[in-house]
Formats: sequence, structure tokens, C-alpha cells
Amino acid sequence: MIRFLSIFALSIGLATAAQSEPLAKQLFGGKKTGSAQAAAVYGSYSKGCLAGGVQLAQKGPRWLQMRVSRNRSWGHPELIDFIKRLSRKTARMKGSKGLYLSDLSQPRGGPMTSGHRSHQIGLDADIWLMPATNLKLSIRQRANLSAVSYRRSKGAFVNSKGGPYQHAMLKAAAKDKAVARIFIF
Repeated sequence: MIRFLSIFALSIGLATAAQSEPLAKQLFGGKKTGSAQAAAVYGSYSKGCLAGGVQLAQKGPRWLQMRVSRNRSWGHPELIDFIKRLSRKTARMKGSKGLYLSDLSQPRGGPMTSGHRSHQIGLDADIWLMPATNLKLSIRQRANLSAVSYRRSKGAFVNSKGGPYQHAMLKAAAKDKAVARIFIF
């Protein structure tokens, strides 16, 4: 009985110590800048981190970052280069001046404090399918603008909101050598 109580007491002690440690999402979410290292990816999209991440400007010549207060505008240099390439292509498409972007990664990747399980290694991005018609939106306007869903309620198909622009944008992204997969939401 004494042995059981000792093991039980030790178990409670370990559980209490573990509860006082900050969660990984708090540690990663609390970082404001990338690490001073060469760019490298560790782990997977939903369980990993990013070394040497690069921050994409929140406002560029052909893109706007939405919800900038989240500090999720970081990525591997290959992702940043892809976004710039795609923004140049979409800026030439009828009815668009470039891209609206939502989440990329946190400065050092890792689990986010809210929302996504992915975006942990700086190689994936939320790119809105709606044409970027106004690249002069204020930070407040960008915080309140919502993306349009192009996914049907059942199945992995595009709904009736999709048109020539969305088709051309997805085709341009899919043809890029850096793209491995595309999810539509």
C-alpha cells in the first residue's frame, strides 16, 4: 500500500509539473521574429517548425495580407517566392490587381494559438480565391473582410461562385513547380 501511495504521489507531482509548463502553441505563438538561422523545415505541415523564416510584407505591390495582427505572414523563402510569382500572374488577370492572403506561418512555425493545425513549417498558405480588387484596404478593413467559400457543402467540388478568374488562378498555381497540392475552401 505504501508503494502504491508513493507511485500515486509521484504521478500527481509529475502531472502538476507538466501543467505548469507552457504549451508549445504558446511558446511558438509568442515569438515575434524568425530565428537567425538558415531556412530549414523540421517535421510535417501539422507537426513541425520553421527555422530561418522570412516575413512577407503585409502589403506588397500585388498582394495584401489579411488579419495582420495574427503575425502569420512568415514562411520558407520558397513559399514567399511562390506568392510573389503568383501575385504577378493574378495581377494580369481580368478583374484582379493581385492576391489577398490570409495565414502563412508564425515566425518560427509550430502550432498556432488558434485555428489551424497546418501552417507549421512555412510551406503552405491561405490564398483567397476572390479577386484582389482593392490593394489599398486599411488594416481595420482587412481584419473585417471575410473570404468567400468556393467549396460545395458536400464533396470536394467547387460551387457556383467559381468562374473564369478562379479557374485561371488555380491553373496558374497548379502549374508552378513549387506547388504540391491545393485545397479549396
